[in-house]
Amino acid sequence: MLKWIETTGRSEEDAIAAALFQLGMDRDDVSVEVIERAKSGFLGFGGNPAKVRVSYEVPDEEQTAPAAAEETVQEAAASAAEEQEPAPAPQREDANRLLPGDEVLIAAEEPAPVQGDDGKAEQIRTFLTGLMEHLHVQAVPEITLTPEGSYKVVLQGQGLGAIIGRRGETLDAIQQLTNYSVNHGQSKRVRIHVDAEGYRAKREESLQRLAVKVAGKVVKYRKNVTLEPMNAYERHVIHTALQDHPNVTTYSTGTEPNRRTVVAYAPGQKK
Repeated sequence: MLKWIETTGRSEEDAIAAALFQLGMDRDDVSVEVIERAKSGFLGFGGNPAKVRVSYEVPDEEQTAPAAAEETVQEAAASAAEEQEPAPAPQREDANRLLPGDEVLIAAEEPAPVQGDDGKAEQIRTFLTGLMEHLHVQAVPEITLTPEGSYKVVLQGQGLGAIIGRRGETLDAIQQLTNYSVNHGQSKRVRIHVDAEGYRAKREESLQRLAVKVAGKVVKYRKNVTLEPMNAYERHVIHTALQDHPNVTTYSTGTEPNRRTVVAYAPGQKK
């Protein structure tokens, strides 16, 4: 279910920050639409604040597994979920809600190995092990816990390109299915990030280089550039890479799965 709120601020970033504070979410958890841009008045009078609409997904308990997953992955996940024993799992007070498109968060501290009695980690391991068997992929999940309470899973094995897919689409589907399987029916949810062969880090570096290159062109030609459609995680990487870049700002436009990031010329916007 899609919900949204509207907030205002002295700039688009201030308005977005106000919305994220109210929702208790991160930038990659939401989609942002700029409704009105900030306008400065004469000598500080008569100006208009920026207004944004911040949309976010609320999981619907009655819905089935995410439709974005490929059919073969969905069938394998369903079979793996049926074989998984419903062991009770301890609830985390700092758990984050599940949202479509949840991706890797960069933490200041290194993830720590999960404890042996961590029920959530066991659910993740059981589900992914069964899923890999159904997909005929030899991969072992290594699970760590981030300081924010998220679970980071790295699939280790050989020839994992098949479960990464074009631009990580298959890996994203596996991640969404894992989140769905572990969090379905739970009042408090955990965030689960799934990676394979270091794909996320490589993709992030590539996007960061793209962001800086595009920003340079935006400033040089003083024209906005709209990037290709990206998922929430990839848009978050672009936003973060350019948040301190002078004379540009970023915002998202469109609807999923064709939502795009716009790198806009904004002289004096950031220093």
